Amino acid sequence: MRIRTGYKAVGFDMDGTLLDTRVDYRRMTDLVLDEMRRAGVPEDVIDRSGGYKFNIDSGVEWLRANGRGPELFEINRRIAGVARDIEMEHVDEAVPFPGTVDLLKALRANGIRVGVLTRGCREYADGALSVSGIMGLLDHVVARDDHPEEEAKPSPIAMEHLAQGLGVSPEDILFVGDHSFDRICARESGAGFVGVLSGTYGPDDWEEAGETRVIDTVADLMEFL
Repeated sequence: MRIRTGYKAVGFDMDGTLLDTRVDYRRMTDLVLDEMRRAGVPEDVIDRSGGYKFNIDSGVEWLRANGRGPELFEINRRIAGVARDIEMEHVDEAVPFPGTVDLLKALRANGIRVGVLTRGCREYADGALSVSGIMGLLDHVVARDDHPEEEAKPSPIAMEHLAQGLGVSPEDILFVGDHSFDRICARESGAGFVGVLSGTYGPDDWEEAGETRVIDTVADLMEFL
């Protein structure tokens, strides 16, 4: 695998990439589906293929198409509350993957800006990054609720927010993540991308997604500095 030189910043997904965490995403997805059903969204229009983000998007699309747009603020508020509660259940158990701290220190020592772009809420992101001891090694963090829901990963707008916070352009960022959402966000924004095997996606998943630049953990980036 070759990674071009000249990146001014490295961005990271948080859960499964920088941090080993204990968020019950399956239960979160089930509860979001319950909220969609409660709002009257028919079962057959809910997209189950991509986790709770796509569950929300498919339901929102149906609600808007059926004149229910004014209800979306309250529905999104309930869903955000459900997601936040699940994220915070085990926030104090978040730990960095081995080698993460050394990598972040090395990047900063080389003048490379470091950021996190996560679909976790701000309260959860701040808690997990602080408990794990790496908040002080980051230049900028973008969380799910810092901007409108439609601008969260996998939207490329999310990467633009990270780039702005880091003082670079998306093309100057090498982004590292464990899920196709991370890859889509990076590719569509012009950022570089490397997948990791420490989180959601395994070798077969990355192969199916068409990604060939894959490392075991973020610590493996050290050899490219």
